[in-house]
Amino acid sequence: MTKKQHDPRNAAVKGAPPATTGKPRSVKIQESQPPDATPASTEGLDGAMRALALALDKKALEPVLLDVRGLCSFCNYQLVVSGRSDRQVDAISDGIVVGLKLEDVRPLGAEAARTGQWSLLDYGDFVVHVFLHSAREHYDLEGLWNDAPRIPLDIPADARLPAGEAYDLAP
Repeated sequence: MTKKQHDPRNAAVKGAPPATTGKPRSVKIQESQPPDATPASTEGLDGAMRALALALDKKALEPVLLDVRGLCSFCNYQLVVSGRSDRQVDAISDGIVVGLKLEDVRPLGAEAARTGQWSLLDYGDFVVHVFLHSAREHYDLEGLWNDAPRIPLDIPADARLPAGEAYDLAP
């Protein structure tokens, strides 16, 4: 390229600050909380615990309640449960929606309902994932949210699977 040819990549934009050379300026990031601090708000915990109780009433298996307050911006808690069959996944989801609706708590949205593989119920401050276990293993939300603290739960024995028992077979 000769000096007379114009290279648009090097052209200055009108009104733009002049290009600088030398050392870049350091930028300080102000954080409102230290990264390891858990936010004080527990909004959504009561709803998630109520959804857990409703899921257990429909024989949901292996519940995990994740505290994602410090890790995500769209909710505070994520409840993950499994069902043994497509029908049970739908029944667990329906049981949660109907039970919470009776308490005037309605989902902002529901995804993948009626597929029997995965149902996502978004209640704003908490999200409920109801999986067929093979789909739960495939998506591995617990692994994705590995940094999220688990809320200790008192789980009845019938909501736990014995080692080696298959999820996807009806009892």
